[in-house]
Amino acid sequence: MNKEKSTKTKVFSGTVVSDKMKDTVVVSVERFEKHPKYEKFVKRRKNFKAHDAGNTAHIGDKVQIVETRPISKDKHFKLVPKT
Repeated sequence: MNKEKSTKTKVFSGTVVSDKMKDTVVVSVERFEKHPKYEKFVKRRKNFKAHDAGNTAHIGDKVQIVETRPISKDKHFKLVPKT
């Protein structure tokens, strides 16, 4: 029997808001969601720390991040290399 795990990895796109750490960037990811009671669309924002080997991204860059194994206490994303 050949059982394959089909897990969906999360992929987000956002903007780099901090690049002061070594091999780490902070990426701000925005999303729209509908308010449950008032049914107005509200902009939500969350910051994720992502692994950036070689410090290639800088503040203001649009990047994509993908979920990976935990790299440190609160770093569990890495940058998707540009193709």
